[in-house]
Amino acid sequence: MTAPQLPGFDDETLYEDAPCGYLATGPDGTIVRVNRTFLRWTGYEAEELCGTRFQDKLTLAGRIYHETHFAPLLRMQGAISEVALDFVCKSGDRLPTLVNTTQRTDSDGRPVVNLTTIFDARDRRRYEQDLLAARDSARQAAGELERLNSELEERVAAAVEERLKAEEALRQSQKMEAIGQLTGGVAHDFNNLLTLVIGGLDLIDRQLPSLPPGPGTDRIRRARDAAMEGARRAAKLTQHLLAFARRQPLQPKLLEINRLIREISDMLRRTLGEQVELEAVLGAGLWSVEADPVQLENAILNLAVNARDAMAQGGRLTIETHNASLDDSYVEDVPEGLRPGQYVMIAVSDTGCGMTADTQRKVFEPFFTTKEVGKGTGLGLSQVYGFVRQSGGHVRIYSEVEVGTSVKIYLPRARAGVLAEQPDMRPEPAAISGDERILLVEDHEDLREHVAGILTDLGYRVVTAADGPTALAAMEGGSDFDLLLTDVVLPGGMNGRQIANRALQLRPGLKILFMTGYTQNAIVHDGRLDAGVALISKPFTYDQLGSKVRAELDGMAVSRRS
Repeated sequence: MTAPQLPGFDDETLYEDAPCGYLATGPDGTIVRVNRTFLRWTGYEAEELCGTRFQDKLTLAGRIYHETHFAPLLRMQGAISEVALDFVCKSGDRLPTLVNTTQRTDSDGRPVVNLTTIFDARDRRRYEQDLLAARDSARQAAGELERLNSELEERVAAAVEERLKAEEALRQSQKMEAIGQLTGGVAHDFNNLLTLVIGGLDLIDRQLPSLPPGPGTDRIRRARDAAMEGARRAAKLTQHLLAFARRQPLQPKLLEINRLIREISDMLRRTLGEQVELEAVLGAGLWSVEADPVQLENAILNLAVNARDAMAQGGRLTIETHNASLDDSYVEDVPEGLRPGQYVMIAVSDTGCGMTADTQRKVFEPFFTTKEVGKGTGLGLSQVYGFVRQSGGHVRIYSEVEVGTSVKIYLPRARAGVLAEQPDMRPEPAAISGDERILLVEDHEDLREHVAGILTDLGYRVVTAADGPTALAAMEGGSDFDLLLTDVVLPGGMNGRQIANRALQLRPGLKILFMTGYTQNAIVHDGRLDAGVALISKPFTYDQLGSKVRAELDGMAVSRRS
């Protein structure tokens, strides 16, 4: 059967104008025939290609591949398919192609001719390149997404950690504040009771000389002495509580820390004992600070005692000072709040047993102690914490078990223009009695009667009141008083400061003496006793009250606080 013939179409046309290139080459690659399609792609004439070698029209990489892979595989297999090779066109441009070659042999198996079909791979190459670019973009995007996820996880973890730290710091701050308020209130009531106890013991002491000598009187005297010692220790505990609660009235003075440490070094050595070596590393050019010298000495002594107890087998205690500038990044990590600026650092470091992280979190809480029962009150470090915070400073503790502990106190640098206070050389009053009129304001009934009894016993004329309105009514009633002796914390809507201000309006020149076991903010601001304020702290003895009253009446500055 004969195939139908199409006008203008024959086998020659099918070969010459096929959608692919055709090449016939000898066994050595010499081109013997090429169709028009391949000539159009490459820009050559048939005469320019025929007689040249197929492999010589390839790029350098193609020629190397032809010699090392293409030709050997063709000889071995007799055919090779889908090989990507780039031809160099007449213009010098590259033509990406896919090559399929079949080798024909004679009856003896010797190669005769290579028949090659060539496909234009430019579109495919662009597609592959686009595909590779898309794959690279996808990989890059995936990597970027993975990096973002990783960073997001890190940021979320950091934010969560920061929030947890802030919440823990807030809880700790709130706990310390609540404990401070509780201890401050307890100390106030306890000081009132201690004033009565000490007053009763004073009365016993004054009556002892009138008792007949004998064993009974001796027992009373010993019992009185023991009770007074217990009362003094209780008073000291309440002072520690007030220090922690930041309710103690401070009297800051311009201090040179290095000089203070040198002055107390002998006392520290006696306290530490022979097994502990004391070393002082005092910084040069140290700034001055404004702080209560008595409370600062107590703070350093408390730290030294704690360090000594942590070095049961002996060791070394180092006291170091230097100037420090605390920047914003540092104070951000201080949960209780701190102003950036210039501070003087006092570090007390030991080579003792150290503390665990859990102990460090609780170490400033009142009554917390790691010592055996009866070996400590747990108030030493809380007193240090309260005093430093009330002074506008900061305490930080560093410790490692079996290595040691370092407690660092930061006190603000003294303000410019603050002058050193000169010691008062005026003598204390020779007598504590008198006959002036005193208005006594105290809400605690038993304490009011006790104080009134002391003053009356000293010869003063006393009018008492339980609150502000009652006291002012007595003054407005025409009574002429020489001294107002008032508690600070009072019921009835007026505190001692408000009563004093109104009393001075009624009688300018009236002498004012405050008494308190808990100052709040009526006469103490920013941890400082207001200028010109005379204060006697509860509990006080018979003689202390008498001396203070007499000094205020006489205008003698025995001490503005006692």
